[in-house]
Amino acid sequence: MNALAATNRNFQLAARILGLDSKLHKSLLIPFREIKVECTVPRDDGSFVSYIGFRIQHDNARGPMKGGIRYHPEVDPDEVNALAQLMTWKTAVANLPYGGAKGGIGCNPRELTVSELERVTRVFTQKIHDLIGIHRDVPAPDMGTNSQTMAWILDEYSKFHGYSPAVVTGKPIELGGSLGREAATGLGVVFATEFLLDEYGMSIANMKFAIQGFGNVGSWAASFIHQKGGKVVAVSDITGAVKNPNGIDIPALLKHKEKAYSLKDFEGGDAMDLNDVLVHECDVLIPCALGGVLNKENAADVKAKFIIEAANHPTDPEADEILSRKGVIILPDIYANSGGVTVSYFEWVQNIQGFMWEEEKVNYELKRYMKRAFSDIKAMCHTHNCNLRMGAFALGVNKVARATVLRGWEA
Repeated sequence: MNALAATNRNFQLAARILGLDSKLHKSLLIPFREIKVECTVPRDDGSFVSYIGFRIQHDNARGPMKGGIRYHPEVDPDEVNALAQLMTWKTAVANLPYGGAKGGIGCNPRELTVSELERVTRVFTQKIHDLIGIHRDVPAPDMGTNSQTMAWILDEYSKFHGYSPAVVTGKPIELGGSLGREAATGLGVVFATEFLLDEYGMSIANMKFAIQGFGNVGSWAASFIHQKGGKVVAVSDITGAVKNPNGIDIPALLKHKEKAYSLKDFEGGDAMDLNDVLVHECDVLIPCALGGVLNKENAADVKAKFIIEAANHPTDPEADEILSRKGVIILPDIYANSGGVTVSYFEWVQNIQGFMWEEEKVNYELKRYMKRAFSDIKAMCHTHNCNLRMGAFALGVNKVARATVLRGWEA
């Protein structure tokens, strides 16, 4: 099942739990606006190349739309539509005054030089500058983009609208980015894990963790887990996988990866098959990479008691049902990985205030927001006698539906 079908399915189940009016139900599902533009730019050799850029703005009932921009050769409109919708529910679950959006350009950033990437970004911004904005739609980095990409968008947008640091988040610190933003998603995952384990009288210390994906989110999550006394017994990314039943020395692994650009040949553990990390012996599994990695083929072999969805849509609905029957507790993506968008919100607030927060304040507020959201999800689970995924979806959908009705959507 693709990401859009799976997201729609979760929405339909939440709408049924809430007893949503059928017309409102349909209105919430249809994106507010879909933008598709042509981006033709000169390459460094003088030839021209054209790419398709797009932005899907899903909902703005609760505030400006918010979501990443990805650069990837196989940008799939269905997947981006699903991610835009997920952002709508995610920002509502986190209680941020935003709606959801997502976008991207169908290019391979690895095949473009820095100057070519800059030209593509600036042309894309020129085409959509009147449809994004501080109080309209606030982009952020995603797959294939980074803080430099956001700096170019900020600069190009400011040529039309004056200096506007709050138009994007995930910027360099020097241009109004927030302290703590880089670690935010990984730290949020760890806070979420702590709150969930606490419900069962457990803590991170001495528990065994397997982490699939060792990029920005996975590496930060592993570092914080290691600091809190948890044992990370297996780690993987596209370059390789490492296991150590006594716990991997995460600072040493980070140094190795920085030097070798790979997890291979790390002396502090044994090599293993990439796919085996998902079914490795552990207490907590944290998928931090691509969607759909847990499916009907491997779900029955998962040994973890808890799954923390740090990636977007890592668990297919078929796998969800198999894991639920096994008694595995799943903390859903629309809550578990919301630390990134929460600190993006803090960045936006700081830009509007013109006042920068200390990192301690950023992390304190992140923990407070994540704690409140977890309590809200648990309350929804109790009210509707449902699992955490449905509790989170029902919470998000209910907040957006309420805001939509209060604004007078039928007028």
